[in-house]
Amino acid sequence: MEFYLLIMKKIKTIFIGTPDFGIRSLNALFKDDFFDVVAVITQPDKKVGRKQVLTPPPIKIEAEKNNIPVLQPEKISEIENNIKNLKPEIIIVVAYSQLIPEEILNMPEYGCINVHGSLLPKYRGASVIQAPILNYDKYTGVTVIKMDKGLDTGPILTQNKIEIKAGDTAGSLYEKLSASSAPLLIDTLKEYISGKIKPKPQDNSESNYCKIINRKDGKIDWKKPADFLERFVRAMSPWPSAHTRWNQKNLKIIKIDNNIIKTNKYKTGEIFLHNNKLAVQCGKDSLIIKKLQLEGKKEMNAEEFLRGYKNFIGSILE
Repeated sequence: MEFYLLIMKKIKTIFIGTPDFGIRSLNALFKDDFFDVVAVITQPDKKVGRKQVLTPPPIKIEAEKNNIPVLQPEKISEIENNIKNLKPEIIIVVAYSQLIPEEILNMPEYGCINVHGSLLPKYRGASVIQAPILNYDKYTGVTVIKMDKGLDTGPILTQNKIEIKAGDTAGSLYEKLSASSAPLLIDTLKEYISGKIKPKPQDNSESNYCKIINRKDGKIDWKKPADFLERFVRAMSPWPSAHTRWNQKNLKIIKIDNNIIKTNKYKTGEIFLHNNKLAVQCGKDSLIIKKLQLEGKKEMNAEEFLRGYKNFIGSILE
């Protein structure tokens, strides 16, 4: 009876997030009769692209479609009083990229709940979707935690494990994690609010912090073994993309075959043909390149690229 009465009373909810990763979770909250989303907090609009067009964050666009009020502070501490006046009973945070002050964390009756795109406590921080690919993990997943003042250190409410398949990129995992996070969040919140879930402390000894990835982190080191570089290309896709230099221009390696070639007779970084397929020699073994993009040109498959750049075979990628 107590849980039934709780359902009849909507939970005043604030959603905090920025990229499209959180859109499914926001919509799930908005559509569920258990929650009353009274406001969305996101980052300020930013200038994007060559023309520097002022562009709103994806979460703002989605919130405005549903007529949810939006707040966009440079720092969330600037709107502490606004949040207090809204009297939220729970705050949901999905991919916000700012640490939330303890004063705000402690405001809601049920605390602040975070949806995190990895299996905590293993990966904390920024590049948690890329890290499992780079580290040969078989699984990644979504973790829902009750936030504390640390970075991704709060106690765990629930987790959902997802298999990393051979062709998965950071982009494909991003979509899978985003899709699985929404139903997990809704189910978790209802059980947590009703007292069926008790937060479980993380084991800090098992944690690793993942730094923010920038454009230069996509630079390929051809001295690395092929099995690592195969994962590296997938981890850097779609951004910042794995890239190298050829003919004094940037060359993006968009897609490679996930089968490693046991060939080691060429110079490191040298381009050659293997069974009429475009290949490159790595520090150990070699890789088949399937798609690439030269600076200032469109993305091409390997066959198309070779027709336009016949001098590519035998050259050395830097």
